[in-house]
Amino acid sequence: MASVVEIRTPRVLLRGWRSEDLDPFAEMSADPEVMRHFPSTLTRAECAAMIERIGRHFAERGFGLWAAGLPGVAPFIGFVGLAVPRFEAAFTPCVEIGWRLARAHWGHGYVTEAGRAALRHGFTVLELDQIYSFTVPANLRSRAVMERLGLRHSPHEDFDHPALPEGHPMRRHVLYRIRREDFFTPGAGA
Repeated sequence: MASVVEIRTPRVLLRGWRSEDLDPFAEMSADPEVMRHFPSTLTRAECAAMIERIGRHFAERGFGLWAAGLPGVAPFIGFVGLAVPRFEAAFTPCVEIGWRLARAHWGHGYVTEAGRAALRHGFTVLELDQIYSFTVPANLRSRAVMERLGLRHSPHEDFDHPALPEGHPMRRHVLYRIRREDFFTPGAGA
């Protein structure tokens, strides 16, 4: 994988992906609870293909979904980062912030801490004007993280995910966004 900028927070290291990340990533992505708000769990081969896509994204755009670890505690706990969605919708093209964490690491604030650093990178280094996030309405844990990060729900922009067929129970998605100036407003995301 191309050289990837590392981001450190007090507890989390966001870094490039390594070959040894595949096994814990595949284990995490096979957990039905972790994948509850996705259409299905992922096979090891699908995880390898996703890591490959993430590597290409970093190489082409200079940013992506960083592998997340806890230095001295756990080398891989999931991913947090920025990506350009691969589908078309009314709000694309755009940059989204996304994450997925192994269940053993839920509830410790790691995603909020790392997400705040990823947003700061997006607004300062990448000079983005706004960053989006989206999920299914029932994903209350991720929606709470979005709100803690200062993203605001735009109900008039909720959408049907074009990668899912009509009638699919996860087709409807809620859309959140944050503008650079709002991130740096006292009490917001920064």
